[in-house]
Amino acid sequence: MGNKSGRRSFIKHLGMSGVGTVILPATTLLANESTNKQSDFREDEIPGQRVFNGSYTGAYLNRVAFPIGGLGAGMFCMEGTGAISHMSVRNRPEVFHEPSVFAAISIKGLRDGAKVLEGPVPDWKKFGRKDAGNGATGATTGLPRFHGASFQARFPFGQLDLQDKDLSLKVKVIGWSPFIPGDEDNSSLPVGAMEYHFINSGTSTLEAVFSFNAKNFLAVENGQNAVRSIQNGFVLSEKGIKEKPLRSDFAIYTDDNNTVVDHCWFRGGWWDPLTMAWNAVKNADLISNTPVEKDAPGASLYVPFSLLPGGKKVVRVMFAWYTPESDLAIGDMGTRKENCNPDSGCCNSPADIGLDKYDKDFNAPFYKPWYSSRFINVEEVADFWSRQYDTLYRKSTLFKDAFYSSSLPPVVMEAIAANLTILKSPTVLRQFDGRLWSFEGCSDDNGCCHGSCTHVWNYAQAIPHLFPALERSLRSTEFCESQDEKGHQNFRSALPIKPATHEFHAAADGQLGGIMKVYREWRISGDSLWMKKIYPMVQKSMDYCISTWDPHRKGIIEEPHHNTYDIEFWGPDGMHCSFYIGALDALIAMGAYLGKDMTTYKALAEKGRTFLEKDLYDGEYFIQKIQFTGLNAPSPAVAQSFGGEYSKEARILLEKEGPKYQYGKGCLSDGVLGAWIARMCGLNDPVDAVKVRSHLKAVHKYNLRKNLSEHANPQRPSFALGEEGGLLLCTWPKGGKLSLPFVYSDEVWTGIEHQVAAHLMLLGQVKEGIDILNASRNRYDGRIRNPFNEYECGHWYARALSSYGYFQALTGVRYDAVDKTLFIDSKIGDFTSFLSAEQGFGTVTVRQGKVSVKVAHGKIDINTIDLSGNKKTFKQV
Repeated sequence: MGNKSGRRSFIKHLGMSGVGTVILPATTLLANESTNKQSDFREDEIPGQRVFNGSYTGAYLNRVAFPIGGLGAGMFCMEGTGAISHMSVRNRPEVFHEPSVFAAISIKGLRDGAKVLEGPVPDWKKFGRKDAGNGATGATTGLPRFHGASFQARFPFGQLDLQDKDLSLKVKVIGWSPFIPGDEDNSSLPVGAMEYHFINSGTSTLEAVFSFNAKNFLAVENGQNAVRSIQNGFVLSEKGIKEKPLRSDFAIYTDDNNTVVDHCWFRGGWWDPLTMAWNAVKNADLISNTPVEKDAPGASLYVPFSLLPGGKKVVRVMFAWYTPESDLAIGDMGTRKENCNPDSGCCNSPADIGLDKYDKDFNAPFYKPWYSSRFINVEEVADFWSRQYDTLYRKSTLFKDAFYSSSLPPVVMEAIAANLTILKSPTVLRQFDGRLWSFEGCSDDNGCCHGSCTHVWNYAQAIPHLFPALERSLRSTEFCESQDEKGHQNFRSALPIKPATHEFHAAADGQLGGIMKVYREWRISGDSLWMKKIYPMVQKSMDYCISTWDPHRKGIIEEPHHNTYDIEFWGPDGMHCSFYIGALDALIAMGAYLGKDMTTYKALAEKGRTFLEKDLYDGEYFIQKIQFTGLNAPSPAVAQSFGGEYSKEARILLEKEGPKYQYGKGCLSDGVLGAWIARMCGLNDPVDAVKVRSHLKAVHKYNLRKNLSEHANPQRPSFALGEEGGLLLCTWPKGGKLSLPFVYSDEVWTGIEHQVAAHLMLLGQVKEGIDILNASRNRYDGRIRNPFNEYECGHWYARALSSYGYFQALTGVRYDAVDKTLFIDSKIGDFTSFLSAEQGFGTVTVRQGKVSVKVAHGKIDINTIDLSGNKKTFKQV
């Protein structure tokens, strides 16, 4: 830690006597403990492949596209070459929207001195895309550009280095948008920036003109488009058509008062506008046109400058956008609960469970983004962005530096950081009142699989630690608007968030997982009043789960239960029984804290544990016992399902094999998922850890394929295929594979790869976990797939946020704000790891038995350190 002020860092050593230290921003805490673990783990090198968490160059740049934007605010991507693409700023994804937008430099007096500030065009953009056969009309790919490029991500910053044999100029481009754990509002701004850094590496003075050029990519046919003026820049604008007047603005501007602005490109036919815009770049012209009333094809800004040998110049280009309305509404309005009292187990608003900040008056028919509640237009956004830029840059850098101080294996850091970009993608929405609402992923032009789907977002571990208040807003929706008086919980919430109809199955994994997550949110926040207020709804949810899926009180999930595979499992299985026991344990812990009688729930949990470990464990891994007779449910042939009606052939198969879409004796990668979620939530193992470890080792043994060339996947193969490796969702190594096993069983999902790998690490099987992770990240190396877009059912798929669990899995680092205890249980010996809590973030370091905590921002109030079960008390001074 720096000591520029002359003050010495205050460091205390915690010995057996339990003395402590002051807890202040940028303060280091140390504890003296003993450990026999050595830091001898080294990640295997893979010859011929790029270095994990390193730079992308050459062919590895092909698909790199790094999201820039705010939580629920939309995004654009900075590609590995520097191009801008995936322009999605209108409250929906536009994955293949690559607008005619480019930065350029022109060095006066050089024949080849005018170039787009991008690297070489990837081969895949030359042919195979829409309109390629017609020449890719209007694309900027035909303009001169730099010959060499290298990209490195340090989330939320992306850095591009450009080189060119024609220019004695070093160029660095930094693209970013604010990301500050605990500060959800400033992390949700509809803004971004690209800083262009120039260094004269030659021996003579350079006279140059930087320009940023943009077609009005918001314009729609028969719309009302214009280009307006803003200080040192311009605003691309579209008001929409008469039948659909949806306003959208995108501001592009600098902080340089020498900026010259052309508000209207040359108007003409064919390719006149872009041709004339390039002519201006090539000639280093400074064109100043005032705004016209409408139909300006595009606009440019110019920043002239001189550079002495060794001189430096930074041009800061800022972006702000504003699309305050949408036509997005999903779900039917249900009956609003009347005379709601939280103590009765139902509620109507977030305020009922202590989330008053999200209880704004909002009753619009369509989704409105949160930022429209804070700003009235794009000019206000741009003004705020300009004034706060340096502060937000500094705070985002504090996060970046703390995050990348972690000494975890590079492949682990790459996986965690790459998937944090999901939070900047259109997968995540944040509605007017501030609450989160999310898709599962992004289709090309629309959100994919709506409603903050509980069984998918179960896996996601990042938001609860980075933005705990936002995660609690999801619990608010689940247990308030999405849960009825009986305790039935919709696993997909309506948008705008409101009470909805209850006409389909609850999802067993989603609803039970939500109970564990309430426990997690309580321990992360330390807010026992919040837990007390939501507890009646949680208990009602638990009672519904028992009466629906365990009506005979056996302690097992037995009746058909809908789940994340979009089907119902019939009969008890390891996956859902582990969820059931974990949820019971969570409810028991909360109830005991509140002084409730939990005898009934304890008995169910114990019966469930016994059944799971005895009847569902085959000696190596946990299985499913398929059952479809002797249940309360009707025959599978007539039961409600996403699978459609049973055909004649399906009825014959039912009599022979049982219901469609089961896994029976299979080795399911998610087979003990409930146990992993329980541990991620701060609960104890709901099942014997020895058997859980055995199951996970079997998953590694049977389901991980280093080469998928001979694997038959008639389902959705693009996630992993051919000579690529990956973790299959299920295999049947001991026989018993059904003719129609559960949907998706032959596929590879990164979210499950990360979950299984993290669970293996958590139980000490680090090498096996790294094996799975290597296979996963090798597919996302930039050559074929975007390293920053792990997709499943759509781009930027939420389940991949399970990767954040690697922090806890490898280090055991978990902060409990209720008891003010920091837990550590390292699986890799000495380490430094990032830590984010409700009120601050920083790093935790273990070195030769000593524990230190450096708080980079905010505060983390620690009274006790629990190092592998050995507790020592801090005494604050």
